[in-house]
Amino acid sequence: MNELVSFKNIFKDRIFKIPDYQRGYAWTTRQLKDFWEDVVNLPPDRFHYTGLLSLKMVDKKVWYRWNDERWLIEDRGYKPFHIVDGQQRLATFVIFIQAISELLSNLPENKDKKEEEIYLGSFSLKAIKEEYLVVVRPPRFIIRTYKFGYEIDNPSFQFLKHRIYNEPNSGTIQETFYTLNLENAKNFFIENLANLYKEYGWSEIEVLFKKLTQNLMFNVYEISDDFDVFVAFETMNNRGKKLSNLELLKNRLIYLTTLYDGNDLKIDERVSLREKINDAWKEVYFQLGRNKKKPLNDDDFLVAHWIMYFQYSREKGDDYIRFLLEQKFTPQNIYTKTEVKISSLQSFEEIREEDDTDQEEVEVNGINEKTVLIPKLTPKEIENYVNSLKAAAVNWYNTHNPLNNPELSAKESLWIDRLNRIGIIYFRPLVTASFLSKNIESKDRVKLFSAIERFIFIGFRMSRSMANYRNSEFYRASRKLRIKEMSIANIVSRLNELVDNVFSYTSDVSNALFFDYGYFQKFLEKKFKNGGGFYQWNGLRYFLYEYEMKKVRLRGSKKIDWNLFVKGEKDKVSIEHIYPQTPINKCWKDNFKGQKKSNKAIFQGTLGNLLPLSQSINSSLQNDCFKDKKNPKFNERKNKMRQGYSDGSHSEIEVSAYEDWTPETILERGNILLKFMEKRWDLKFESDYAKAELLFLEFMLSEEENENE
Repeated sequence: MNELVSFKNIFKDRIFKIPDYQRGYAWTTRQLKDFWEDVVNLPPDRFHYTGLLSLKMVDKKVWYRWNDERWLIEDRGYKPFHIVDGQQRLATFVIFIQAISELLSNLPENKDKKEEEIYLGSFSLKAIKEEYLVVVRPPRFIIRTYKFGYEIDNPSFQFLKHRIYNEPNSGTIQETFYTLNLENAKNFFIENLANLYKEYGWSEIEVLFKKLTQNLMFNVYEISDDFDVFVAFETMNNRGKKLSNLELLKNRLIYLTTLYDGNDLKIDERVSLREKINDAWKEVYFQLGRNKKKPLNDDDFLVAHWIMYFQYSREKGDDYIRFLLEQKFTPQNIYTKTEVKISSLQSFEEIREEDDTDQEEVEVNGINEKTVLIPKLTPKEIENYVNSLKAAAVNWYNTHNPLNNPELSAKESLWIDRLNRIGIIYFRPLVTASFLSKNIESKDRVKLFSAIERFIFIGFRMSRSMANYRNSEFYRASRKLRIKEMSIANIVSRLNELVDNVFSYTSDVSNALFFDYGYFQKFLEKKFKNGGGFYQWNGLRYFLYEYEMKKVRLRGSKKIDWNLFVKGEKDKVSIEHIYPQTPINKCWKDNFKGQKKSNKAIFQGTLGNLLPLSQSINSSLQNDCFKDKKNPKFNERKNKMRQGYSDGSHSEIEVSAYEDWTPETILERGNILLKFMEKRWDLKFESDYAKAELLFLEFMLSEEENENE
């Protein structure tokens, strides 16, 4: 149909369902704001073209299984449709209407009224709900039929019914990446409607409702049975909020299940395979949205799984999705048949599950041998792939959320948390793959995580390797580990070998292995020239936090929250320069008397002068003398006590034990920290001079040697 149609006419005598090949609700705040502003700013006497709505009539064999909707179709002549394109706008519309109905029913004057007694203009609340949201079947009013929803096995439908439409008695509701968006949309409209009502009164809500239902116009297109609905879905949805690659892949796989002929895939097998695809995607999106505060990116997961599942070659950009959609999971690979020879003694299921494929039977050495024609891409390959996605999803979640995670051992949780804090770079697929084999024990995974963390700290945070250094090797290792072609022991050995051969050197005198800190020193030299020194090292917070955690394990009482420690606040600090960057007080001038100006800058930025604080301290207090910093001090401006080193973090308490803060104490503490570094990451500096050189304090050793002479 070519004429423009309003929401009011679109919803008349229609039921809308989101089919299984569709993605869920994907609009975020940016799209919601655009939709809101379109409606609010539209003049009441004007119309706004909202786009194309593509629908496909649902066959009776499908809708007849819809228990809650069938009565409307049979008794009242409603027409059931799958939404091919336009889901996001229709979903937004019904959520908008739901938010208006809640605002209306929650007004004090409507508190004790029935829905048929509450009015928005000339429309009762009961009529509004029945027209756009839900119809309750009389006379017993047990069945509630929603005019817009998802297929019954989609977790978004339960969420929509109970959290958006407020149907009671929900029980357990599975939340996913998409349900987060549904919840966000409802909160968005409730908040904005409340503000609009507060500022302009109820008359403006009435105008808004009329514009929403009557002034937003669509072209409605009904797709015929012979139209390729799956290809249409991919094409149409790429016009709006672009489908993610994971969403495209789901649609493609379901589409492929329709292409196998009856010999390659029987009807019950086709249904089963489609259910497995849907189950896999349900699990994936559940895991991606499991942490509401930090939902995971679906394309990141798909890339990682591709690395774990297929033979990795160094690719760029979106080559991975081109491989999946243009090389692997294609209609051509189903239409193309390959010959496979099997003997009657061989399990036919190795090639194809029970099948009636065209075949020619011959006898070889008394054994019947069959030549069968099978699709290049078999249904079993699709099943194995989606099952692997499903299995990987929970482990992908666990690698991002290790703390207080009952699915991980205490040591696994500890080391994965460390990897996340230091920056796991390209190792997440490998970490995820280590959980996919039941033959790998927890203690072996811990060895792997420990070796990865050491490799990252030494190779990337200290030796300043490029971010993609050896990434192809360890991407390939993740697949080999998954398919048992490589063991964790092999990978750990390789990680340690790289550290020993690339980032270390052998002394000619002792033949011992020492850390080659040359690249790190050159990096720090540039930072000192910029006035920052170690303070600008991207591994500093991780290093100081690990030193603090060593004290926590010895003494208990964790005093630094990592999330707050790394949070940047303009007027506060979480790492203190003990000898301040602006040493204006006499105490500092006395303690560093005789030092060159250039050396003073080094003392300020060297490792031993930097201290992690258990809580932020106002920058105006950081120039205090050391004795004042050690002890609590009353802040007259804030009228409260300021915490001192003596009752701060374990590192602060350790520093407060020094009588005063001088060049000598800075060198001493720097050496203490480097000794911790040696032990914690199993590296060794060749001499005390090497340590002083890395601290940029070798000039202090020279002075001592001159005095001795």
